[in-house]
Amino acid sequence: MLPAESGSVGLVVPRDFTYDQSFSFKSGQTLPGFTLRFETYGELNETCDNAILICHALSGDHHCAGRHTPEDRKSGWWDNLIGPGKAVDTNRFFVICSNCLGGCSGSTGPSSTNPTTEQPYGTQFPFVTIHDMVRAQKLLMDHLGVRTLHAVIGGSMGGMQAMLWAILYPSFVRRLLAMATTAREGAQAIAFNEVGRQAIMQDPAWNKGDYTQEGGPRVGLAIARMMAHITYLSDASMDRKFGRRKKAQAANGDAYTFDMQFEVESYLRYQGESFINRFDANSYLYITRALDQFDLGHAYGSLEAAFAPVKAETLVVGFTSDWLFPPEQNRNIALALLRAGKSASYAELSTDLGHDSFLLESEELYALVRGFLERTHEPIVDFSI
Repeated sequence: MLPAESGSVGLVVPRDFTYDQSFSFKSGQTLPGFTLRFETYGELNETCDNAILICHALSGDHHCAGRHTPEDRKSGWWDNLIGPGKAVDTNRFFVICSNCLGGCSGSTGPSSTNPTTEQPYGTQFPFVTIHDMVRAQKLLMDHLGVRTLHAVIGGSMGGMQAMLWAILYPSFVRRLLAMATTAREGAQAIAFNEVGRQAIMQDPAWNKGDYTQEGGPRVGLAIARMMAHITYLSDASMDRKFGRRKKAQAANGDAYTFDMQFEVESYLRYQGESFINRFDANSYLYITRALDQFDLGHAYGSLEAAFAPVKAETLVVGFTSDWLFPPEQNRNIALALLRAGKSASYAELSTDLGHDSFLLESEELYALVRGFLERTHEPIVDFSI
């Protein structure tokens, strides 16, 4: 990592961790080994206990802060939160983020080469779960010499990973911060994922998962992204940003064609086009199915039983306009932790930005995160709205 400018971690270089032993998935399938691509910011202290793990959401990756080159137009996806003097302060903490197992941004996934066939795994890749992602991350922590995690932080799918970290490795995790997440994928979220998967699999170019890196179901993946992106926003935020404004060529009246007319259409098409240039369709299928399978209460008998091993101090944050994982789903996590006798707090932030509120600029969120990470006393359980 190169020197940082004020407030930024500066230029960062991704690294690869390769595990060269057999890895068994929850499904019973195995890989002869795997690679996780990751980035780190800040320095690990002498006692190896100032590390914070950032867990990404479905469409995220390992690049959550800084830039790869001076010419990069965009910083990492959580650059507003992570850096010197920011809520996750890299002057104090050693921050780690890895692309999840099953992903397509340098970590082993369906687009990786199967050493047996010398071809991409495609749908021969083992079915991956959130549980598998976390176990692979633990091997990375061991490789980096991390003895304990000061905190695990994640939003959406990242929140699911963070909860499992506290369950599977209770003595390793001191703080758990989960945002805009859920303890079980509900029917509506599963339904949205299925529509996206069908858009991909009904695209003839999917070819049952067997396609070249340059080809594949680009139309289907773009449609899947467009549909999913709507669930990350809110009616109010979309109306404020786009309203019924029309593109210049359609602004002079109603055009009775199916050509693009409204600015919101242009925005969604842009989201779809940019997504297909960085994401693999088979990874999208695998990761959305991992989300569907996530149900802590079913896996452990009850949500309280799931949280029984947890030792971490926990903060759960919900957002009022999140209709993908609504506030009550986040609140239920904190309530179950309290019923299990754990140290838990819940905060609900009033926003109209939808599910993606946890990624956007918010001084209120920054204050919550900073206070949670830096306090040294036992918390007062606080259900604030």
